Amino acid sequence: MTTACPQPLAAAAASSPTTPVCPELIEFVDFKWLMAGEGHRIDLDRLRTEPAYTRSCLALAGGSTSATLRQAGARLARALGCAANGRG
Repeated sequence: MTTACPQPLAAAAASSPTTPVCPELIEFVDFKWLMAGEGHRIDLDRLRTEPAYTRSCLALAGGSTSATLRQAGARLARALGCAANGRG
């Protein structure tokens, strides 16, 4: 899965009025718990501020056998303004 994400959310939100709206906290928490169900620990602070970490987490989700996790990853990627390719 190839994912290109913008700069950290706070900087992205301040940089342009057309920047995607930040995802609700529930989107992050949902994603975190679905990932935990597959044995992946997610640091929400890093997920929200480190693009490389975000790409890595979304790639793991995109390769999951769980359709629910793949869908949650795709929703989060869209909300973050990431271009995600792969199963979903």
